[in-house]
Amino acid sequence: MKHLRKITVIGLGLLGGSVGLAVSQALSGVKTAGFSHRASTRAKARQLKVVDEVFDDIKASVKNADLVILATPIGNFEETFCQIADALPAGCIVTDVGSTKIMPHRWADKCLPKNVHYVGSHPIAGSEQRGVEFCRDDLFYKALCILTTAKNTDKRSLRIVKDFWSSLGCFVKIMTPARHDRIFADVSHLPHITAAALVNASNAEELKFAGKGFMDSSRIASGPANIWADVLMTNAQNTVRGIDRLTAELTKLKKAIRSGDRKRIEKLLDAARTKRSKLVKYKMNRKELI
Repeated sequence: MKHLRKITVIGLGLLGGSVGLAVSQALSGVKTAGFSHRASTRAKARQLKVVDEVFDDIKASVKNADLVILATPIGNFEETFCQIADALPAGCIVTDVGSTKIMPHRWADKCLPKNVHYVGSHPIAGSEQRGVEFCRDDLFYKALCILTTAKNTDKRSLRIVKDFWSSLGCFVKIMTPARHDRIFADVSHLPHITAAALVNASNAEELKFAGKGFMDSSRIASGPANIWADVLMTNAQNTVRGIDRLTAELTKLKKAIRSGDRKRIEKLLDAARTKRSKLVKYKMNRKELI
């Protein structure tokens, strides 16, 4: 990574802090800087030494940066792009760790100067936990990372960002922002709101009797509401389509159960079981599951 001498991380939560730690492990000689608007987060980041230098001034944090990584909630991206635009050096690359990509590409095109290059990134890593105290230097090891490109994406910058995530241990795939948002509406955003709906549909007292199956199914409902609201609002159309498909599947089961159609119930359940078994086999073959 000879092209990177300084990397700035904006947002020092679980993902941002983990990026800082991972860089210190994988990229010797690369200076890291970090910014957080919260004084308490800055203090914890200094204590944990997640980056070499912690800033309370966002523009100062990106001075002389070769790569800037946004790790704040997506709803803050547009404002952040505009805040740092005139402080970024020519040739700087800006990327992010956001879960949706169409809107970040639009905001980057609108706010960033022409001599700064944006490449979308989405490392499929993290947990329902949040906060710099939960960061890990191995969070991205063997994780999938999606890069998104538009017609005007700088090829050299794309290559550098790809090499960066690979150096942290990620498997990298490249696609358009539109394809990314369609896929992750189904495999990420829809599961989250389904888990939330499952919990909300349940009686609080009766939940005390829940076993491991319910706890496994509802785990991701523990994710931070503000971050997930941003995700859903920036990928609304795809998410609504996913809800419609899920509702249709639930309606099929509802009709079969109501009419006492055992064969239909078994057919629907077995179709899901078979599809999931193929998915598990695929993931295990790729060593994405242990």
